[in-house]
Amino acid sequence: MRRVRDLSCGDTRVWLVVEVRRINCRTCGKVKTERLDFLADNPFYTKRFAWHVGRRCRQSSVRDVAREFRLDWQTVKALDKQYMAEQLKRAGMPGPKAIGIDEISIRKGHTYRIVVSDLIRKRPIWFGGNDRSEASMAMFYEALGTRKSGGIRLALMDMWKPFRKATQAHAPQAAILFDKFHIMAHLGKALDAVRKAEYARLSGKDRRFIKGQKYTLLSHRENLSLDGKAALKQLLAANKRLNTAYLLKETFGQLWDYRREAWARRFFDQWRKSLRWQRLKPLASRIRPARRGLSTSEGTHLHAAGAVKSDEITHTISRRPI
Repeated sequence: MRRVRDLSCGDTRVWLVVEVRRINCRTCGKVKTERLDFLADNPFYTKRFAWHVGRRCRQSSVRDVAREFRLDWQTVKALDKQYMAEQLKRAGMPGPKAIGIDEISIRKGHTYRIVVSDLIRKRPIWFGGNDRSEASMAMFYEALGTRKSGGIRLALMDMWKPFRKATQAHAPQAAILFDKFHIMAHLGKALDAVRKAEYARLSGKDRRFIKGQKYTLLSHRENLSLDGKAALKQLLAANKRLNTAYLLKETFGQLWDYRREAWARRFFDQWRKSLRWQRLKPLASRIRPARRGLSTSEGTHLHAAGAVKSDEITHTISRRPI
């Protein structure tokens, strides 16, 4: 006989007393226990109780749900995992037309998992892999299948080469687009490299405008305080090369305002030409790989894809408070 917990009736907990038969298998000689379809993976709880716990975990932390039902934390976590697995099974693997690819850190020590999002429905559809390698990215396309992978028209990602290579191998028809967030982050690093080079080149009193102004230079102008805006104005007026690099970085953001690929490419090429005589190697080297990510296909324009960043959807996936 086994006591199995079921859904409560009001404030009264309900337990079922179930007779579970044990059979001596003549084939393998082992003792087998009868499997009851209405029981969860944890045989001391019914499936409907596990689903109820899982639905509660969508709104509350695991610790609060464990306290509410007077269960162990590990038990609630296991029931929640079974509930989520059942939801994924019922939903099935979607067939996205536009996907966003990003990685998320799950613990210290550069331990990553890959998150793939449906940009049209604006929701994550796959979370997995062992790291952020090409092999891990290929696991998504294998799970998606050849037919559905062939239906992908746009893949939005950062400038990480393994993501691009895996997409080109499994979905060669998809246009690859680099998202605005990561490209502007690369330009921010290039601008900081110019700042360091200028600080090393100058000496004496000329350094006082650059020293301690890293975050003033890299922050959005509208986020700066009055003192910060004054310091930025003074810095740009004192150093012509930093002023040029800053203006080039800020104007590059206009790329995502274009709705036609041809105009976007024309702007990009003109922007690159403006670097030719400026002696700003960090900016040129950082932006060179970005041209591969300007292509669009089948009416999907640059503005629509750039406006919905996979990074925004990825940041909605966070570890539930425990």
